[in-house]
Amino acid sequence: MWYFEAVPDCGELIAIKQAELTPASRLHRYSWEHLEDGQGFLTDQALDLEEDPLEAIPAEEFQRVWAQ
Repeated sequence: MWYFEAVPDCGELIAIKQAELTPASRLHRYSWEHLEDGQGFLTDQALDLEEDPLEAIPAEEFQRVWAQ
């Protein structure tokens, strides 16, 4: 399961935080403070809502996942 915190920039949606919750319940977090590691990296591409539809969640839910 992927979670993104994103902001609009020049007509694009840019991920500033990204969390991946694996099936084994491991959490991998990426942001400007931690861009990459051996498990993955913060996307460097704008989010494309037409290609990959995303479900919006409340900021509090994202923070709950991020803080795990």
